[in-house]
Amino acid sequence: MFSISTLEDVVRIPPSMFGASLKKAAIAILKEKYESMINAELGYIIMILDSKVDEMGKMIAGDGGTYHRVEFEALTFTPKLQEIVLGEIVDITDFGAFVRIGPTDALLHLSQVMDDYLQSDVKSGMIIAKQSNRTLRVGSTLRSRITAVSLGKVATMGKIGITCRQPFLGAEDWIAEEIKKSGKDGGETEKKEKKPVEVKK
Repeated sequence: MFSISTLEDVVRIPPSMFGASLKKAAIAILKEKYESMINAELGYIIMILDSKVDEMGKMIAGDGGTYHRVEFEALTFTPKLQEIVLGEIVDITDFGAFVRIGPTDALLHLSQVMDDYLQSDVKSGMIIAKQSNRTLRVGSTLRSRITAVSLGKVATMGKIGITCRQPFLGAEDWIAEEIKKSGKDGGETEKKEKKPVEVKK
């Protein structure tokens, strides 16, 4: 789930950046520190959007820089268990596919694609179902559910697992087929009117 988070920190403005505006310098330092970081609570920190910097900074003896308290907004992506996400397949492997969701890739294991016998063709970048003849390939977009999230406390990589083995998940054409079938079979059955039986006296 994407969200905008408000955070606080103290930034050191080095003498080399004294010529720039305080806000511009602070954002540049925050971008270098936070962007592409993974936090256990916030998830993936994608971009620093804005900041408010205290103009009154502090100096430390022997340090030419100034220290300023800053409040800033960051665009974050926090994967949640059971969340439905839309993604694009970016790689096919022997054991499944990697699907790009937001700023990161999630693993779709072969066992979580569908209830069918599957064959992974790494050279052609495809996963083929033997019985249904359905295929997934690099570039396919699909809807999936997040089943596992492991981000750690502070890291540069996280692990996300997803599944398509539930109704109305998978490639877009699969979902369209399921919706079409449910429209035919899942509609209300017409009730036949019963005629009253005449009883002769």
